[in-house]
Amino acid sequence: MTRLLLGAHTSIGGGLHRAIERSCSISCTAMQIFVKNNMQWFARPLDRAEITAFLRHAQRCQLDSVFAHSNYLINLAATNPQFHANSLRALSEELIRADQLELPFLVLHPGAHLGAGEEAGLEKIVVSIDAVHTVLPKTKTRIALETTAGQGSCLGCTFQQLAYIIENVQEPERLCVCLDTAHVFEAGYDLSSEAGTRKMFAEFDRIIGLEHLAALHLNDSKTARGSRVDRHEHIGQGKVGLHAFRVIMRDRRFRKIPKVLETPKGKELLEDVENMKTLRELVA
Repeated sequence: MTRLLLGAHTSIGGGLHRAIERSCSISCTAMQIFVKNNMQWFARPLDRAEITAFLRHAQRCQLDSVFAHSNYLINLAATNPQFHANSLRALSEELIRADQLELPFLVLHPGAHLGAGEEAGLEKIVVSIDAVHTVLPKTKTRIALETTAGQGSCLGCTFQQLAYIIENVQEPERLCVCLDTAHVFEAGYDLSSEAGTRKMFAEFDRIIGLEHLAALHLNDSKTARGSRVDRHEHIGQGKVGLHAFRVIMRDRRFRKIPKVLETPKGKELLEDVENMKTLRELVA
């Protein structure tokens, strides 16, 4: 039997290896981490001891899927030249760190056009990804483009936008997609019923292709469908409700897709425990 790939975004406070211990303490089988401080552009390179402590941790084998999320400063569609240069460097460095930790992909918010327009923004994202891949020809870690809520001028809120990026980069095989339930709902997709959720995934498959789906962020939403305001809520306590999560947890196509929470939590991680319990009960 395939184990349920379920977990949460976990803090790396105290060292990357500490994230493994935190995740295993609440029985996660999947984990998402930052590979550095998520609110700083750059960090010193990882040393061999840090990499070894992560890769050879005694509990690492308990996690069937571990992947990373990029920092929130990166904007591949940035119009400011220095900000854009920082984004390219930061993404490159985080891909290197993720590759050193043998992580399969790094989740990335595609970027915001900041008034330049959707077409110009998408084109800049394509050019930026190509530039990063050019300087990292041997990196195995892929970029997982994340669906967004479309807040402000953020791109990636429609499946067509993500498909455009994948179809136009020089090395599409180095890209995949992470679908966030709160984000697609806030962007306007209907997850309020099981039928609506199945229709959303059918549209995803038609436009992007389910073969590109590498991860699922399972988050309920504090804001209404189509609000384009990104606010996460605990499972079943927001505007999405349980129908969408029931479909995801029961669909055989998603058994090998890691599912992680990005819902609010305290230091004891009790909220993660409760949210995972709710999700596991939906499988029955």
